[in-house]
Amino acid sequence: MQYFSTVIRRVRIIDGSGAETDDSRFDVALHDGRIAAIVRAGSGDWQGGDEFDGEGHALAPGFIDVHTHDDLQVIRAPDMLPKLSQGVTTVVVGNCGISAAPVTLHGEPPDPMNLLGPADAFAYPTFAAYVQAIADAQPAVNVAALVGHTALRQNHLDQLDRCASAEEIDAMRQQLREALEHGALGLSTGLAYGNAFAATTEEVMALAEPLAAAGAMYATHLRTEFAGILDAMDEACRIGRHAHAPVVISHLKCAGSANWGRAGEVLRAIETAQGEQAVGCDAYPYIASSSTLDLKQVTDEFEIDITASSPHPELAGRTLKQIAGHWGTGLLDAARRLQPANAVYHNMSDADVAGILAHPATTIGSDGLPHDTHPHPRLWGAFPRVLGYYSRERGLFSLATAVRKMTGQSAERFGLLERGFVREGYWADLVLFDPDTVRDTATFEQPRQQAAGIAAVWVNGVLSYHLGSAQPLRAGRYLPRHATASVVAVAG
Repeated sequence: MQYFSTVIRRVRIIDGSGAETDDSRFDVALHDGRIAAIVRAGSGDWQGGDEFDGEGHALAPGFIDVHTHDDLQVIRAPDMLPKLSQGVTTVVVGNCGISAAPVTLHGEPPDPMNLLGPADAFAYPTFAAYVQAIADAQPAVNVAALVGHTALRQNHLDQLDRCASAEEIDAMRQQLREALEHGALGLSTGLAYGNAFAATTEEVMALAEPLAAAGAMYATHLRTEFAGILDAMDEACRIGRHAHAPVVISHLKCAGSANWGRAGEVLRAIETAQGEQAVGCDAYPYIASSSTLDLKQVTDEFEIDITASSPHPELAGRTLKQIAGHWGTGLLDAARRLQPANAVYHNMSDADVAGILAHPATTIGSDGLPHDTHPHPRLWGAFPRVLGYYSRERGLFSLATAVRKMTGQSAERFGLLERGFVREGYWADLVLFDPDTVRDTATFEQPRQQAAGIAAVWVNGVLSYHLGSAQPLRAGRYLPRHATASVVAVAG
């Protein structure tokens, strides 16, 4: 008889490759943090220190949330229940040009870095210090990290409403190189935000030059997701070509009612670009976005929900229209009184979101904001929503394809070695769920709700979530970039 630390019996395996499966059942053994063996159910003479009956359940790789703002959350709230409870075992932080490191603040964190947390939480002047902080906190999920362009700008520029000088770009490049030496995935930008918008394409191109030698990537919140989105995509691709780096377009969307119906041409632009460079995208499964309350986006064309407000925290969870009515003001005046604040914008069409989610270039990221008082439900529900609503109920894609978009494809794109697949010898990041009942329960009205149908989650072989509760042992770790990231990032 063979002894293993954990044995999961009679389970259907969705392995992360996208390959369709039959009704075969398997036994899976975990030992020393890895998947030690996989055999047909009942064919192994095994005993497990922990035994789980997987009858009626599917076993998949732990979901990889490729677009998060959990940079400080993994240290300040390392139980990471919003992610564990939906089957996420790895988060990618540092998106949209904002990261926790390397950062030396000069006062309050500039917008949108304030999405990550308060000023006193930014305690990592070097990327190495951040890596050490993750090791010390040992969060319940694995952490891979990008370096934010806006974070670097605020380290070295006295004013963020201008382009960086050659000397400032060189200083930023030095910090980027240090981060890459410590395994950072690459560089991210958030060129739509006011504190990065003044950066020229040439500034970003020059900053991105160290990426190629490190086999690192370029991820971007485009300069606009509204009418000028195709030009913004061209800019992103130009930066990627200059840096010889794969490009990931973050939370791809056609934002604003005047932009609805354009998903087809946007996706065709990605397909055209893929003919000469590695380009992919991620998306979240909702028709509403969430970020800081941007006065330029205040409109009566769609609903805007307030998720946080520094001067009026009691109003989180109400719509901007309700607040304006209560105060007897216009929408714009109400938005000014709420600042600084965060908001949900119901600014996308269902058809566009479905088209983007279904495209082979797309992986899944939550883009959740854990620091919000009343967060967008994607923080707690993005991954089970893909499985339950978009795959099972709407039939947008098969269960195997849904899992691939959240596991194997993500691991390949971000160069996460020996993760994202249920294979012998791979790290045992796993989620056990019921394909018939898994669903999101978080809503815009009640966003802090755990998903249904998630039975158990293992991170590096350690049972981390079981029967609705986080488990006492946390086994997440920092995941450095793997050198093959630059050659496996082609979408699809």
